[in-house]
Amino acid sequence: MTTLTDRVIDVIESIGEVGVGLLIALETILPPIPSEVILPFAGFAAHDGRLNVVLAWVCATLGSLVGALVLYGLGLKFSYERLHHLAERRWFFLFGVRDLERGMRFFDDHGSLVVFVGRFIPLIRSIVSVPAGLDAMPLPRFLALTAAGSGLWNAVFIGIGYRLGADYDVVEQYMGPVSKGVVGVLALVLVWLVVRRLRERARQAADETPPTQDAADR
Repeated sequence: MTTLTDRVIDVIESIGEVGVGLLIALETILPPIPSEVILPFAGFAAHDGRLNVVLAWVCATLGSLVGALVLYGLGLKFSYERLHHLAERRWFFLFGVRDLERGMRFFDDHGSLVVFVGRFIPLIRSIVSVPAGLDAMPLPRFLALTAAGSGLWNAVFIGIGYRLGADYDVVEQYMGPVSKGVVGVLALVLVWLVVRRLRERARQAADETPPTQDAADR
């Protein structure tokens, strides 16, 4: 983490507000790069006079939009129909057709809230753009919700870094365990989905097995 933090600092100090935007775009696509490191340091650098705080926030929010658009485009290109076809395959063990259909119905009903609120949750703020693309959420709505959620998130953490000054790394100390906890919960959910899917396939295989001759005679 120290090495990663040092690299984040080097990028921001080298190319300023544009570096903040580039790092946030990468963070949106590659969750291991934590915005909880990038944004507070940007706030500290603005407090120290090395960045313009408003421009840093604008670049961070634009970076969030660019990263989200990449993932939205992937979901749109892959399409719900292809994912449905994939879920029908016996070797695909992450989820089944019913899980996919339930998930997309939920997204149809609550997609706007999911996209907005998802911007405040580590890892989810990256993943949430994909189902928005799969569901073909209208692009203007997706961009507006992403800009609103990401803009608020960026403003809060840049503001915290600006307020804390040289103690900006305190944010990382508190947010690090929270982020790891969220990732741990998501990993457990993924394991549960895989186990449930494997059990469903085992039950289906048992139901499809023809009865033995002795059972047929009885």
